[in-house]
Amino acid sequence: MRARLRPPRTLKVTRMGRTYLVVTFGVGLGALNTGNNLLYLVLGLLLSVIILSGVLSERCLRDLTVRRVGVDGAFAGEPFAFRWGITRREGHAFALTLSEADSALTGEGSVGYLPAGAEHVVRADLTAPRRGPMKLLGVRVTTTWPLGLFAKTRVFELPGTLLVYPRRGFACGPPEDAAVSHVGEAPSPRRLDGTGDLAGLRELGEHEDARRVHWLKSASANRLLKVEREREERRTYVLEVRSGLEAEALERRCEEVAEQAHRLIEAGHEVGLELPGQRLRPGAGSGQERALLRALAWLGFEDEREEEAA
Repeated sequence: MRARLRPPRTLKVTRMGRTYLVVTFGVGLGALNTGNNLLYLVLGLLLSVIILSGVLSERCLRDLTVRRVGVDGAFAGEPFAFRWGITRREGHAFALTLSEADSALTGEGSVGYLPAGAEHVVRADLTAPRRGPMKLLGVRVTTTWPLGLFAKTRVFELPGTLLVYPRRGFACGPPEDAAVSHVGEAPSPRRLDGTGDLAGLRELGEHEDARRVHWLKSASANRLLKVEREREERRTYVLEVRSGLEAEALERRCEEVAEQAHRLIEAGHEVGLELPGQRLRPGAGSGQERALLRALAWLGFEDEREEEAA
């Protein structure tokens, strides 16, 4: 409904523009009271500049095409990189500012000069106030060109959804009771040929992989020395968000689980997730962490997810 009632263009007077309008109004009053032809001429010049500014700014907003490039990962409460692609079919555009219209996202990106025919990717640091899905309705394009007196805006209808992950930086300890079993490559972390801490150097044997040769030490010793590292112990954890949590308690628990999952996966462990009505199998790597974050982001917004799927 808000999009339907929105005018095709909106105009906002800048601080400089307000000063300019006051001066123009004053000159107009002076011309009426004194009948001085010079004042009439100045008044006409000032009004002509206003008309010229409106015509040129309108030309900047024509023939534009905008699309969302997307975001790598949006976390609540901290800036994240967001990108739009903007293209102009004909002519040139100047001093364009892009932002999300009718959204809780804050921040904007800008492009000083946009030539015709080539897509320009505009990057902005946006901030989302909360976790969960955020409806995106359109992209707002604003220009103050040519004189900075007025900010003319055009909104491109572009519906979409941005999924915001839980806030990072929650200080928490490792999970106490979530460890399930050892699934490492070896039963002892002291076994060598792993990816853990440095255990020592030894001479490279015949038919052994040369990728682990320490070339600096080998050059000083005049023989090939192989780096030996401890095998890391990998474990499996299943983190849990209990049912019945609401509002602030749910947010805090989601932030805590997200931070614990990040630390455990960074350490090479496998992490699963137990949510009300949903279970994610344990896994490792950045893909698993992204799946956990997505599940946490949708927690409490299941109705919106069903609407989007429908």
